[in-house]
Parts: sequence; C-alpha cells; structure tokens
Amino acid sequence: MELRTEIFSQFDKKWALLTAGDKDNFNTMTISWGGLGTLWNNPVATVYVRASRFTHEFMDANEYFSISFYPERYRRTLAELGSKSGRDMDKMHVPGLTPVTAHGTVSFEEAEVTLICQKLFKQQLDAANMPEDVVKDFYADQDMHDMYIGKVVAVI
Repeated sequence: MELRTEIFSQFDKKWALLTAGDKDNFNTMTISWGGLGTLWNNPVATVYVRASRFTHEFMDANEYFSISFYPERYRRTLAELGSKSGRDMDKMHVPGLTPVTAHGTVSFEEAEVTLICQKLFKQQLDAANMPEDVVKDFYADQDMHDMYIGKVVAVI
C-alpha cells in the first residue's frame, strides 16, 4: 500500500469525496478538512462531518468509508456535491461519476486515488477546547463536527 501526495494540500486545495454506505444505499459529500497519519500502529485518515449532514447518518451506520480524490476537471462536480444535501438530490447517480464498490463501501471510478477506511473512532469536537475565534468563525450556530478516524485498509 503506497500513497505519494502533497499531504497539506490534498484535502484543502484538491478537496475530496467522503462516501459511506453500500452499493444499494450510500451518500457522498465533498470535504476539504481531513488528515492522514498514524494512530495505534495503523495508517489512518481523519475526516470531520457535521451532525446535520446526511452523510453523518451513513458514517454512523457503516463500518467502512472511502475518501476519494479527483482530477481538476471534476472540481465543478465536487462543488455541486458539497453544496447540496443527499436529502435533496440523488447522490447515488451523479452525472459523470460511476459508483464502484470496494471493501463493502463505495467510491467512484473517476477518482485518481481512493482510500478505503475502516472506522476506528468517533468523537464530537468540543467548543470548550477550541480558541474563541474558531468557535465564532465555524460554530456560531452550534452545528459541531464529529471527528471520524479510520484505519486505511486499501489505497486504490
């Protein structure tokens, strides 16, 4: 398993799709916050999902999730997927993206790289442990993120 990347720009500049569920029922959302590292002797990926997001339900209900990265030509598609909820559009059949299954979860054929992750940990971020300006800028509405850490079990 090998991944070569510019680690600090991968999420923030390229964005990614976070997908959870199975081939018959999944949801995906665009993310720009995340990280890669090592925890408990495992390669891990960390993602953040607000409890209000439809994908949150799929993250909680499933053992595996995928994080997939795309060429620049998919930027508009990722922007649309990040601006609309799976409650309001059918994200299982997005034009231009072909769902594929791997390790019991879903990614898309058009991805340059997909990380398949097995959920290891979840915890809600606590505003009491954040700088005041972060709470003001990102959590004024109290819609907190949950942090999910997944063991990277495959790089596709």
